[in-house]
Amino acid sequence: MASAPSHSPLAAREAMIDSQLKPCGVVNPRTSAAFFAVAREDFVAEGRRGLAYVDAAQPLGNGRELLSPLSLGLLVEEAHVMPGETALVVGAATGYSAAILAHLGARVTALESDPALAARARAALADTVRVQEGPLDAGASFGSPYDLILIDGGVEIVPDTLIAQLAEGGRMVAIVHGSDGVGRASKGVKRAGAVRLEPFAEAAAAILPPFRKAPAFQF
Repeated sequence: MASAPSHSPLAAREAMIDSQLKPCGVVNPRTSAAFFAVAREDFVAEGRRGLAYVDAAQPLGNGRELLSPLSLGLLVEEAHVMPGETALVVGAATGYSAAILAHLGARVTALESDPALAARARAALADTVRVQEGPLDAGASFGSPYDLILIDGGVEIVPDTLIAQLAEGGRMVAIVHGSDGVGRASKGVKRAGAVRLEPFAEAAAAILPPFRKAPAFQF
C-alpha cells in the first residue's frame, strides 16, 4: 500500500487499516484494499471530514450514523464478498458500506428510508450502486434473491421480509443486540428458508428503529 504525506486522507485511511482493522482481525487483503480505495471522508456529515477516520461511529443526524470502521470492517470481512454477487445494503445512509461492497465487485442495491441520506448516497455513489428509497424493513424485492444482505446498523429482530429476499445459501451480516444490550457482529446463512445469526465479535452500532423489538407488555 503506497505511503502518503501524514496530513493526507490517504495516510489517514492507511492508519485506519493498520491501527483499527488489522489488530482486530480484519486482515483479508481484499477488505483492506476496499477500505483504502473508498474515501470515507466523502460520506460523513458536513463539517466532519477531518474526523472521518477516527475510531468511532460518525453521526449523520436524526439518530443515524456511519458505523465505525471496525464495526463495518468486521461485517465485510465475514461476508466474504465475491465479484459478481448481488448484495443488498439495508440502512445504507450516505452509502459508505455500499461503496465498499461495490469495490469488492458486488452488484449492490442500497436501501435507505431517509430522503436526505438517500440523496447524498445517490450523489456519492453515482452509477456504481442502485439506491432505493423506502422502508428498511420492506427490503428491495425487485433485486431479490440476493447473495448477501448487509444490515448497516444494529438490530434486535430481522423481519421475515428480508429473510425472504435472501437466496438459499446466501449470507446475512448484521450487528445484533441481545437482551444484555451488547452489540455483536453476527452472520447467518440461509438454510431451508431460515437464517440464524451467530455472533462472532462484539461491535457497536445504533439500533435501526424498524428492527427494534416491540416493548414487552406490562400490567
